[in-house]
Amino acid sequence: MKRFLPLLLVAGAALAQPPSFDAVRAGHVVSDARLLDRHGAPLNAVRVNAAVRRLAWTPLADVSPAMQAALVAGEDKRFYEHAGVDWAGLAVAAWDSAWRAAGRQRPRGGSTLTMQLAGLLDADLTPAAGAARSLAQKWDQIGAAREIEHAWSKAQILEAYLNLASYRGDLVGIAAAAQGLFGKAPSGLDARESAILVALLRAPGAKPAVVAQRACAVAKAAEFDVACEAVRARASVALAGGYRAVARPGTAPHLATKLLKANDVVSTLDAGVQAFAAGALRDHLAELAGRGVTDGAVVVLDNASGDVLAYVGSSGSLSHAPEVDGVVAPRQAGSTLKPFLYARVLDDRVLTAASLVDDSPIAIATARGVYAPQNYDRGFHGRVSVRTALASSLNVPAVRTLDLLGVARLHDDLRNLGFATLTEDAEYYGTALALGGADVTLLALANAYRALANGGVYSEPRLRADAASAPTRRVFGPAASFVVADILSDRGARSPTFGLDNALATRVWSAAKTGTSKDMRDNWCIGFTSRYTVGVWVGNFSGAPMHDVSGVTGAAPVFRDLVHFLHRHTPSPRPAPPAGVVAQQVAFDPPLEAPRREWFLRGTMMSVVRTGDDSQAAVTPRIRYPVPDGIIALDPDIPAAHQRVALIAFPAAPGLHWRIGEADLGSGARVLWSPTRGRHRLVLAGADGGELSAVDFEVR
Repeated sequence: MKRFLPLLLVAGAALAQPPSFDAVRAGHVVSDARLLDRHGAPLNAVRVNAAVRRLAWTPLADVSPAMQAALVAGEDKRFYEHAGVDWAGLAVAAWDSAWRAAGRQRPRGGSTLTMQLAGLLDADLTPAAGAARSLAQKWDQIGAAREIEHAWSKAQILEAYLNLASYRGDLVGIAAAAQGLFGKAPSGLDARESAILVALLRAPGAKPAVVAQRACAVAKAAEFDVACEAVRARASVALAGGYRAVARPGTAPHLATKLLKANDVVSTLDAGVQAFAAGALRDHLAELAGRGVTDGAVVVLDNASGDVLAYVGSSGSLSHAPEVDGVVAPRQAGSTLKPFLYARVLDDRVLTAASLVDDSPIAIATARGVYAPQNYDRGFHGRVSVRTALASSLNVPAVRTLDLLGVARLHDDLRNLGFATLTEDAEYYGTALALGGADVTLLALANAYRALANGGVYSEPRLRADAASAPTRRVFGPAASFVVADILSDRGARSPTFGLDNALATRVWSAAKTGTSKDMRDNWCIGFTSRYTVGVWVGNFSGAPMHDVSGVTGAAPVFRDLVHFLHRHTPSPRPAPPAGVVAQQVAFDPPLEAPRREWFLRGTMMSVVRTGDDSQAAVTPRIRYPVPDGIIALDPDIPAAHQRVALIAFPAAPGLHWRIGEADLGSGARVLWSPTRGRHRLVLAGADGGELSAVDFEVR
């Protein structure tokens, strides 16, 4: 701040203008940075200045009359009479200097409140710690005080002084002092507390007994009807221990820690949505307490902008580790990645929503052993349509579909959807990627579903209101994204696994998918409406398994409650089909599923789906077994001539034949081969002899 020029009363020189009251108030910097919602409502605060505790500026009208009276009586009894300088007080101060020179205690000083304020505004007017103010500093302080009195009102001087003065330790300003010492707002300060605070102004670090004695004198000067013993008792309690915690709004603590570094931040959160999401999560987890569930997290995103409207990182007091941020903590994805697998095969026209996939037992050889996926209900359903397989979250069809697509293609899509936790290459995850065998975060997962809601277009989510709109990139076509969304909203298609009456059956249109990781450690429900995407995770930060908790009983009820809250005043209309999507009546022969009206990408329509024939017309057959880089071990107890390996292709097609090198192994979708030791390259060829699929494997 610019230093005031010394007052030259005799010479009558021009004086520098003091800062305006409005400028001083506007320059007030608090020690806490606040997290605000999109409308400016406070959500949380984090202390970012360890040197001082300074809270928001307090208007004089919000300071108790007792505090104002004690301040004037104790520090400047002629405050309303002088013009910045109390010449009588200065004379007394000069006499006190003589006493000090004689080694006696100084009774009082001569600085008015206005002069003290000048020192608070200009560091050059304040002596170094332990030193007395020089004559030049005193003279400059007098001049600055007169200029302040000329430009400011008495009320403004009192207000600024109360907010800028230091009271004790790191407590600066009346708000921090009242909260830190007495646990209340400045408006609630009584006579005893006001006298104590004024007593601290002269010697903030004095011992409690000294402060109490001084406070009694202030109370007497202010003519308070309070006994000195009451003042002493209050002082001993207030000054005995640590400061009281500053009362702060307590929502979104994890996001506050993430974003608040120096200044206030206006977030994209909506305080109403945030409060409801946190409450819904706590209420439902309380209901699940007997099933070994203590933790959860919720995010809500605006589909169009990517703004995060709710960010609930934990269940708070219900959690054994409330400081862990469940929104960004990597957890196993479970079945929540399946929609992206089917979006890709639809987009590539490998399958349609009516195509049949095989839900029957399968064992896949991997480098870590035999992988035998099972469905959640431990049963198998035979041939089912893609619609049923996805909506009912059947595991084996997903694995077979990934076998058609190839792991690398899905891996690339997931990376393009923002899953930064997929740090290994595609081969590392293998076929298990179809069933969520990878760690993801709740925020990334929900935002990837938002891409489906936006017709296959991805952009990063926004947490700060001042952040620029993120660039977009297309991952899936709008037609494939629409069909996947339609499947995820189909109550009938999900009924084989979940029934018709479950928490996914919301009152408004919504598309959702649940997921449960192996060993029941993570439970998800992610979905979207026409306007919002909602992601919910429940489980335990400790990794302990849950008991008898599924997707529709764990996370889905919170999802449902949030969807109903978000659309309590507005509908969620069913999305209109984009260009390139055609609706057509389809029947199954044999009637594995009931006839229905199905959505197709233009050019893939069919009216009758026949097992192993027309239903797979658009599919290129691939080798299902052996698996790439698999190892087949011969059994030494079985004669070599009697050992056979089944070579399996999917789907079946006319003219398929197999070969290793120049050797022709036979024709058809399944042939038996007599294995020989060594590394082999197996080729599946079509009717024209062209290579359709190939794998390398080893026989030992």
